Amino acid sequence: MSLQMVSTVSNSSLLQPGFSLLNFDGHVFFFGQKGWPKRSCPTGVFLLDIKQNELKMKPAFFSKDSCYLPPLRYPALCTLRGDARADEYQYIIHGGKTPNNDLSDKIYFMSLVSKTSKKMTFQCIEKDLGGDVPEARYGHTINVVHSRGKSMSVLFGGRSYTPLAQRTTEKWNTVVDCLPSVFLIDFEFGCCTSYILPELQDGLSFHVSIARDDTIYILGGHSLQNNTRSPSLYKLKIDLPLGSPAVTCTVLPGGISVSSAIVTQISDNEFVLVGGYHSDNQKRLACNTIVLEDSKIEIVESASPEWTPDIKHCRMWFGCDMGKGSVLLGIPGANKQLIPDANYFYVLRCEGAEEDKEEELITQICSQTSSEDPGDSTPFEDSEEFCFSAEASSFDADDADTYNEDDEEDESETGYWITCCASCNIDINTWVPFYSTELNKPAMILCSSGAGHWVHAQCMDLSETMLLRLSEANIKYFCKEHVDLNKGLQTPQKVMCLKKTPMKPLRKKKTMKLSTSTKKSFLRRLFE
Repeated sequence: MSLQMVSTVSNSSLLQPGFSLLNFDGHVFFFGQKGWPKRSCPTGVFLLDIKQNELKMKPAFFSKDSCYLPPLRYPALCTLRGDARADEYQYIIHGGKTPNNDLSDKIYFMSLVSKTSKKMTFQCIEKDLGGDVPEARYGHTINVVHSRGKSMSVLFGGRSYTPLAQRTTEKWNTVVDCLPSVFLIDFEFGCCTSYILPELQDGLSFHVSIARDDTIYILGGHSLQNNTRSPSLYKLKIDLPLGSPAVTCTVLPGGISVSSAIVTQISDNEFVLVGGYHSDNQKRLACNTIVLEDSKIEIVESASPEWTPDIKHCRMWFGCDMGKGSVLLGIPGANKQLIPDANYFYVLRCEGAEEDKEEELITQICSQTSSEDPGDSTPFEDSEEFCFSAEASSFDADDADTYNEDDEEDESETGYWITCCASCNIDINTWVPFYSTELNKPAMILCSSGAGHWVHAQCMDLSETMLLRLSEANIKYFCKEHVDLNKGLQTPQKVMCLKKTPMKPLRKKKTMKLSTSTKKSFLRRLFE
């Protein structure tokens, strides 16, 4: 294995833990920035260009008939092909965190619709499901299995927030393990069915899953309930007869207690496992080779690369599979760089990778990472990895306009797609921030009615001072639509003061002034 450092030329601040990579026609695209997209790149999807050990990011485009795809972090992704030999395919994207730290339960299909020398256009479609729809989550995996000429998607694991009825304003984002249910999703008919298997006792997050034909192997993963990383290796077999599907689980020996590991494919049936964590304070620097043959799996330890001192001594790392035996690894820059939130990046290339061999069409790899961002919690957290077969191709610097990261502070408009009430006046496409907030989005507050829902402070006519006071105090707040149900908590109406008319001052009586001759005449007549 060889390890080569790469320098980020543009948009380095976007490369934070939680992103994922997508591969279309040999081009690698970045998806999942930490904040809402700006007008410079409203889609939030960037072309990842690595050339001569320099990493550049260039904005991508979506078709007019596409739905909005939020910049989700820690979602589950995999590829879906209509036929095993088809060249065209699309990505399934489910769950993940939004920049508001909310969780998504939506499913998107992303495909390439047009390609030119300077522009690649994508289409994104939101899919609706019925039946046992999986709850909003992150840190889970989704794979596609093939059996008896049919295909289905399998979703497993992840974490979710505690139910809204059990959340408080101070601890609204507390996470818990999802139930260890296995979801079978038929996208052709839009239905979903959940299965409870006795072999799966704990909810697992940031595990590795490898799918081949009708079998999925689940390796590692972290459980919040008992704070352990599972040493078990699970084998899920999906049978798709004409009737109801059959799902069976077998616990195999030879598992690895690891979370947030990265898997890269080096041949049709051979993979390399790198990275991850043994425990909350110990990275896993060892590497393993995984071989799939028929319905068997073999995991053996392999040689590790010469890790640099920075990688050995850092408390956390993150990365993604770049395909064909290459892995992109990132470590925090700490105080060694001029930009505080910048990271160092390396490209790890595994020996024995077949550069010219096409990827296995029916094999998907998914791996997930830890619960929180480095800035959201303790300095050491599991990394975020999504593994796809992709190749970092080289492009001309003039092929696309470079995204200007310095313009971020000058942008005053962005997308915020939520309707908080019937009279919500926030434009779903553009808006001007009502208050200055950390994520540059409209200020919001949680309405305590029922299960609770978020409303814009602007739509509720809340001043910034009142919003801060309500957010800091441990009291309930009710929006306009629900305040009538809680009249005792309403703000007292203003009492109109009676207007008092001031009294007019008394006028002094006027006295007549008589001349001396007049007085004498009056007195003479009085005495006569």
